Formats: sequence, structure tokens, C-alpha cells
Amino acid sequence: MVERQVATNGIELRVTEAGEGPLLVLCHGFPELAFSWRHQIGALTAAGFRVLAPDLRGFGGSSAPPEVEAYDVITLAGDLCGLLDAYGEDSAVFIGHDWGASLVWDLAVLHPQQVRAVVGLSVPFVPRAPAAPLAIMRRHLGEDFYIVWFQEPGVADAALARDVRRTLTTSRQWTAEWAEEDGRAPEVPAWLSEAELAVYIEAFERTGFTGGLNWYRNIDRNWELKAGVAERRVEQPAMFLTGERDPVRSFMPAEAMQGWVTDLRAQVVVGGAGHWVQQQEPDAVNAALLEFLRAL
Repeated sequence: MVERQVATNGIELRVTEAGEGPLLVLCHGFPELAFSWRHQIGALTAAGFRVLAPDLRGFGGSSAPPEVEAYDVITLAGDLCGLLDAYGEDSAVFIGHDWGASLVWDLAVLHPQQVRAVVGLSVPFVPRAPAAPLAIMRRHLGEDFYIVWFQEPGVADAALARDVRRTLTTSRQWTAEWAEEDGRAPEVPAWLSEAELAVYIEAFERTGFTGGLNWYRNIDRNWELKAGVAERRVEQPAMFLTGERDPVRSFMPAEAMQGWVTDLRAQVVVGGAGHWVQQQEPDAVNAALLEFLRAL
């Protein structure tokens, strides 16, 4: 594995690269890093693939512009297209988790010629809502729903940064109520070692959480920006994988993809796994990914 800074779309991304063969780009979620794919990179390269895993805009060793507007979906998609250009590639298979999944689904719609196939973990493709999403979330999920709470600049930023270890190890939803409690950090889950957790703690104590939170603060802006592609389907070969206990399933059901992802070749539910599925159950995730990729 090699790490290097790659210029793309007016910023720099820190990219972990490894292997030779057909290109895969792995896109992490919030609050994560390219390090979140540590269990996948070796398995994928051993199977004959070339892997790029960037710290996405706002995270880790990559650029983190201060403006909220610098994190809209058109700009984030441009980062990935520029990454392909930097490596002299026309297209790749894009694999994403959490926000990374949302981004690669959108990339498949916005730049279909550059997406050979697409895999979403935890977050399915969701067609454009009939109205701006935040108002819908407020009405159905409440003001204390974590995405709604994230909207006010500076508020969640300070709360999440106050005790980074607690923020990263909680199994609860980040809310104003959670932030006001003076609780100790939970125990580290069995699938995450202290050394692995230290990588995340060091990164987010250094960068804070604002870059990642700004992705959430563009949800309504993204809705406006995607008006022109609202009727487009994801037509590339696709796969969706989630954990059986992932709470995202309760408000973003996989059934939303029906009729919108036209070549959905696999839907996998990993038994007993939660949201951080590729770290918690890497063997199951790797097996599912390789079965999908080898059939392309």
C-alpha cells in the first residue's frame, strides 16, 4: 500500500493505493476515513484488482474547504472524476459506504460513463424526493433527528469534538440530548482494536468534524442541484449490502431502489451486523464483493 496526495478538482485528496488490475474506488462514510476499508484492500488486491481509497473531501489528510457550499454533490462527484483523470483512467467500479454510498449512487447518475459498476453499503439509492428533504425529515423524524440536528453550523461540530473517543464509540444516535449528557465513552466494540480506534481519534482530534458535517448541510442544496437528473435511473451493474441491525434501514429502506436501479444483481443482508458492516464483518463483506466483482 502507498499513500499519496493527489490533486483533483481544485483540492488534494490523500489516497491509499494498492494492487494491479481493474480499478476499484472505495468511498468511506461519516465519521470515517480511507482506513475504514483496511479489511477490504488486501482481499481485493489479492483477487487481482487495483484499489484507490481516498480520504474524501473534508476528512483525514484531504483538503477541507471552510465553505459549506464546497461540499455539494456536484463538487464531490467532481472530486472522483478528477481522481480518475489523475490516474489516467476513464472509468472504475465505485464502492461506497454510508455517505460514500450516497455519493457513488449519485455519481452513477451524474457521470454514468465513468462508473463501470456501483456498490452501495448501508445506504441504498433513493430517488429524488417530491420536496426538499429536510422539511420531510423534520415532519416525520423530528427536530432531534441527527441529520436535522447537524444543520446548524458550529453546534454539532463542537458537541462531537468535545470528546472524540465518546463520539466515535457510541452506539446511540448523535442528538442534542446525547450531547448534553456527561457520559463516559462506551467500551470499544469487539471488532475494533484500541490501535485501530486510535487512528480515528488522532484524525478527528486534529481535523474536527466540520468537513464531514458539511456534507449533511448540503442535503437540500443537493436536492435542488439534481433536479435535472431526477428521472435518471442507475443502469450500471449494481449491488446493495447492509447489516441486519443497521438503523439506517428504518428510514432508508432498500425497497426504494425498486425500478430505479435497473441492473441490481445482488442484495445482501449480513446477519447480526450493524452500520459499520465492512469493519464488523469483513469476511462476509469481502466474499459478497468478490462474488459480484468476478461476475462483471
